[in-house]
Amino acid sequence: MRKVLISALTVVAVALAGVTGSGISARAEIQLHELLFKPKKEREQYRRENRTQSYRMSDKSPIRRREVRFDGYPVGTIVIDTSDRRLYHVTKPGRALAYGVGVGREGFTWTGKNRITRKAEWPGWTPPASMRAREKAKGRILPAYMPGGPNNPLGARAMYIGTTLYRIHGTNQPWTIGQAMSSGCIRMANDDVKHLYSRVKVGTRVVVRN
Repeated sequence: MRKVLISALTVVAVALAGVTGSGISARAEIQLHELLFKPKKEREQYRRENRTQSYRMSDKSPIRRREVRFDGYPVGTIVIDTSDRRLYHVTKPGRALAYGVGVGREGFTWTGKNRITRKAEWPGWTPPASMRAREKAKGRILPAYMPGGPNNPLGARAMYIGTTLYRIHGTNQPWTIGQAMSSGCIRMANDDVKHLYSRVKVGTRVVVRN
């Protein structure tokens, strides 16, 4: 049976090579063989790791946005719950869209009320002097400025909160959504931040709570 499967896989690999113009790599062949013949538990682990890797190449969030019941705030309000790692955009009385977010790590959390004062598509990033000094002490040199683009930590969109240094923004690291890893900004996957960006205006009320 194994010989039949391996022969079939070889035929598929050859066919794919004919389409793509290149042969199957030795690494891909090994992974394919392991995926077929490893114990079930190990195959499932392989698939979980592979799904995680797929987010590294994607603008999608590992936490699916969804509509939920949500009371206590006027329509249009953005409520960020740092404990739940969720951003709620109130769309109608008693209902909100819930998005997974990344929040400030220990020592960089905050709460308060403010408003969106500016919006930007593919924003440039100017790391604050305090951040640059902090990272330099760790041996990491940050640029004084990084233009907007796919590799920019602010991602595809940014909504600036009041006159603070904080923003609701996209990311080039979507696998960090749902974690406390930022320096205080609210981090969203690019797909989600584009979705929210198109639905809010400058002046939108923002509430950050624990």
